[in-house]
Amino acid sequence: MADNARAKKLADLVREVVAEKLQRGIKDPRLGSHVTITDTRVTGDLREATVFYTVYGDDEERANAARGLESAKGVLRSAVGAAAGVKFTPTLTFVADALPENAKTIEDLLDKARASDQAVRDASSGAAYAGGADPYRKPGEDDADNADDAEEAGDGSA
Repeated sequence: MADNARAKKLADLVREVVAEKLQRGIKDPRLGSHVTITDTRVTGDLREATVFYTVYGDDEERANAARGLESAKGVLRSAVGAAAGVKFTPTLTFVADALPENAKTIEDLLDKARASDQAVRDASSGAAYAGGADPYRKPGEDDADNADDAEEAGDGSA
């Protein structure tokens, strides 16, 4: 079994070769410049490589890109084998990366939180403090309150 450093190095090489080949070597119009290779992972035995990609566009363009990548898999694997120089060229599996959808979900949640924060700001803009501007007692105020309480108690009992 290969070490992790070698698998990482091969994964980086696979990502570079596949991206370069998609950019310059494949003439399939379904792939074009709107397919981006985001990540690659290679198993520890260097036999299988998973290539994550994103597609700029709608669902139809994503489906076309997936079909284009499947049809170009043999050419891409040959290019990886020529560049890698390993005994066994890893098989390529293409997986659509969920990163854009996750980013959109996070952005939607952040927008909802911003709207909620703005609603709280709007509700509290004309509000006054419940206990006054400074609700804490000061050391000198305790004596004045106790003296007032003693006078009131004295006036009522006499």
